[in-house]
Amino acid sequence: MIEINTTITWQRNNEKFIDGRYSRAHTWNFDGGFTVPASSSPHVVPIPYSVESAVDPEEAFVASLSSCHMLWFLSIAAKRGFVLDSYHDSAVGEMSKNEDGKLFVSVVRLRPCIGWNGDAPDGSQILAMHEEAHASCFIANSVLTTIYIDPTSDRPDTD
Repeated sequence: MIEINTTITWQRNNEKFIDGRYSRAHTWNFDGGFTVPASSSPHVVPIPYSVESAVDPEEAFVASLSSCHMLWFLSIAAKRGFVLDSYHDSAVGEMSKNEDGKLFVSVVRLRPCIGWNGDAPDGSQILAMHEEAHASCFIANSVLTTIYIDPTSDRPDTD
């Protein structure tokens, strides 16, 4: 078994709290010593009780799916002898209500754009590597969210 540890810290700072007017700002602390400012999403809790510049759990969820997929894709491409120079994903998550009327991240769209060095795999090989990456991703295997992978092109946008 692998254990994953994080520490989440929030403090009231003398705000009333029971009236709902308190900051949702908090920190995520990771085992490597990195601290991330976090908050609820301004789409869920209005500013000033949310911090727009902080990472919210929904953004982190989408990013973790994208990152996990990318890491598996890189590994698979390397094992197959393909060299990537770049990988860019403008991932998008969509929230909707489930059958109980509760909001959840129902769909995540990964839109990887890959820059290859040398011989690039053909379209069917790229799709097969994405399918294998998706099937291998620990995060994707842990959620009910529908995940679509829509590769945008073989070369990243250079604008």
